[in-house]
Amino acid sequence: MEEPEMQLKVKKVTDKFTESMYVLANEPSVALYRLQEHVRRSLPELAQHKSDMQSWEEQSQGAIYTVEYACSAIKSMTDSSVYFRSIDSLLKHAIAMKDQLNAAQGRSAVAPQAKNPPGSS
Repeated sequence: MEEPEMQLKVKKVTDKFTESMYVLANEPSVALYRLQEHVRRSLPELAQHKSDMQSWEEQSQGAIYTVEYACSAIKSMTDSSVYFRSIDSLLKHAIAMKDQLNAAQGRSAVAPQAKNPPGSS
């Protein structure tokens, strides 16, 4: 009879022990400790990711600025086509005027020679 009684007492003790271990394992301070360990393990990697992201953001901002500046320069070039057409027209007009002057000077140089032919003096 003592053996079943002993088994019952052992079972009660082991059940109480298991319950105590379960409570200790799930106690808030243990949970906080586990959380702290998780944060300690993952924080350096997260900090590195943050640093990488900031670096990529700076590079992206620089590239965006460069593209915007290039677009602005191209738009300015496109807008200046009016001025280039005007310059082209003025240059063509100046060349035409120079050709007219050259032609007029050529005729005036030819005209005196016709009046005084060589050897007629």
